[in-house]
Amino acid sequence: MIITPPARDGASGHVAEMYEEDISGDGFIHTYTAAMAVNPEAHEAFMALVRAVVPSIGVRMYEAATLGAARGIGSAHCLIAHARKSLKAGVVDEAGLRGFAEDDDSGFDAAEQAVIRYAEKLSTAPASMTDADSQALRAVGFTDRQILDITLAAGLRNHFSRSLLALAVPLDDDLQLDAEVAAALMRRAGRI
Repeated sequence: MIITPPARDGASGHVAEMYEEDISGDGFIHTYTAAMAVNPEAHEAFMALVRAVVPSIGVRMYEAATLGAARGIGSAHCLIAHARKSLKAGVVDEAGLRGFAEDDDSGFDAAEQAVIRYAEKLSTAPASMTDADSQALRAVGFTDRQILDITLAAGLRNHFSRSLLALAVPLDDDLQLDAEVAAALMRRAGRI
């Protein structure tokens, strides 16, 4: 990674908040957090957008959209981070994540599976999407607002994941995830 993140010592404002959130939640500062700390205002704006979409779709659907987009992009950073977050939130178990890494989404319910497929297509072939793709979300009960917010959630993950990949942000050594699950997700991202 060519950019130099701000040091933890002397960090203030939003940078200090970013670092403290990682330390209190995971025990260390994630490399992706440090990279984004170079522009704390952009990170704050990104998080404001996340907070704007989650209320209508909930954490489960936000994580499903995030995982689907990350799988489509091949973002090891976001696959690992959101696998961990999905486990903590009770969205899916380790067996479901191992299956997800192999394109088996049966560890998720029908609505989550529709969101995963939609987000993955948005991340791999957005120009080919039609109303039929959105109709698949409508068919499992999503409202107009929820369809828009699922789309925005997947788009936000594209923004973040692709930025990390473009900057060659290294992966964290401490994955805090079952080694087998982490390896399956890393294989899916083409990292091993």
